[in-house]
Amino acid sequence: MHRRRAGPHKSVFSHSQTPRLSYGHSSRMNVAKSGYPVFSANSTTACTELAKKITERLGVELGKSVVYQESNRETRVDVKESVRGQDIFIIQTIPRDVNTAIMELLVMAYALKTSCAKNIIGVIPYFPYSKQCKMRKRGSIVCKLLASMLAKAGLTHIITMDLHQKEIQGFFSFPVDNLRASPFLLQYIQEEIPDYRNAIIVAKSPSAAKRAQSYAERLRLGLAVMHGEAQCSESDMADGRHSPPSVRNTTGHPGLELPLMMAKEKPPITVVGDVGGRIAIIVDDIIDDVEDFVAAAEILKERGAYKIYIMATHGLLSADAPRLIEESAIDEVVVTNTVPHEVQKLQCPKIKTVDVSMILAEAIRRIHNGESMAYLFRNITVDD
Repeated sequence: MHRRRAGPHKSVFSHSQTPRLSYGHSSRMNVAKSGYPVFSANSTTACTELAKKITERLGVELGKSVVYQESNRETRVDVKESVRGQDIFIIQTIPRDVNTAIMELLVMAYALKTSCAKNIIGVIPYFPYSKQCKMRKRGSIVCKLLASMLAKAGLTHIITMDLHQKEIQGFFSFPVDNLRASPFLLQYIQEEIPDYRNAIIVAKSPSAAKRAQSYAERLRLGLAVMHGEAQCSESDMADGRHSPPSVRNTTGHPGLELPLMMAKEKPPITVVGDVGGRIAIIVDDIIDDVEDFVAAAEILKERGAYKIYIMATHGLLSADAPRLIEESAIDEVVVTNTVPHEVQKLQCPKIKTVDVSMILAEAIRRIHNGESMAYLFRNITVDD
């Protein structure tokens, strides 16, 4: 009995081992060939450029899908291949039409969810509404609402880059990998700015001082901080909180008397630090409305800076930003390709682009293979 049991057991074991040895190489080739199901949720050609660069680095093709707008502006998504049981990556870059891009991402994620995809990972280099992450007066925290919508649509993981506030990750009920663009921007400074050793890193406001300090320490450069604001800022506007006029109500409770609140008085823009005869490099995470950057450049020019660079991760460059940059004292604006800005570059030659598709592709590869993401955050500080 023992010999009869051993014989079949031995033959079954050898039979199961044979396909592994003979087909192991071809299975690895299949994984390398079609193991990264990557889709683009954009309906415009300009926004798919980053997705194409990422898939080229991964050595795969974009998943077959069609995203378009109906005649009544409704978003329609058709997935043209099976995604059942797979880990799917959706790459979504955010153009000027932010709300359309959000709907494309939501509809794409929901289409993949209802098609029985196992996990849906959103690759959103610039996370929209990230500036609306704090309560302001009678407003709302829209970033929290968007996080809930993405989870409801079916996303299970997000890869993004340089969130406006790192605490935004707490709005999500699933993992968020917040990558950093600082290594690419630091490399640009070292390789593309002549005599960068004579530069000084500038924080446009005290709130950006930590980021600027991180850049300055790694480049072994000095640090300057700009303080103060131009007049007629948003917080100075009347918001109705003093209406009706503050007349003492004699019928109220006599014990409810609040102390008199002292109004803030904002000083004019000043520079803490010596920028005379130096290259001034202003660092920030987002450059959208450039009036503040133009005003800062004029102040730095008056203080003796002979060249002014602006380094930012996300170049939204809305409205007439290209014209204002071209006419300003700014010598160069360097942004990454997390947001499409080819039209702005045609209008303003001062705008330069740094490609970050390499780190996004590596993040996709590591998540797909179940590898640690710690390598992508080496030498990265919390203040980046």
